[in-house]
Amino acid sequence: MVSSFRDLVAYQKAYKMSLDMHKLTLDFPKFEQHELANQLRRASKSVAMNIAEGFGRKSYGSLADFKRFMIMALGSNDEVRVQLDYCKDLGYIGDEQFALYEQSCIEIGKLLSAMLKTWI
Repeated sequence: MVSSFRDLVAYQKAYKMSLDMHKLTLDFPKFEQHELANQLRRASKSVAMNIAEGFGRKSYGSLADFKRFMIMALGSNDEVRVQLDYCKDLGYIGDEQFALYEQSCIEIGKLLSAMLKTWI
C-alpha cells in the first residue's frame, strides 16, 4: 500500500538521481556553477518535488492536479537528459557515467508514465 510519496519507486529513484546530480555538479568548473550546474540541480530536484506534490494533490482527490504534476515531472526528467547531453559533450562526464545517468532517467520516465496510465 502506498501511503506516502516516499513509498513510490519513481520518487525514490528521482530523489537519488537529484542527489547524484548535485554531487556531480560540485566538480564542474567555476564558470559553470551558475549556469549548467545550477540548471541540472534544479531540474533534477524538480522531478522528485513534482512527484511529491502530485501525490499530495491526488491524496486530496484532485486527479487533474496529479496528472499535471506527473507531466511536469516527465518534462523535468527530459530536461535533465538534455543537460546530461551537454555535460557529456562538454567533457564534464564520461560515456560510462553518462550511460548510467541516462538509464536512470529512462527508468524514471517509464515509472512516471506507468503511474499516469494506472492512476488516471
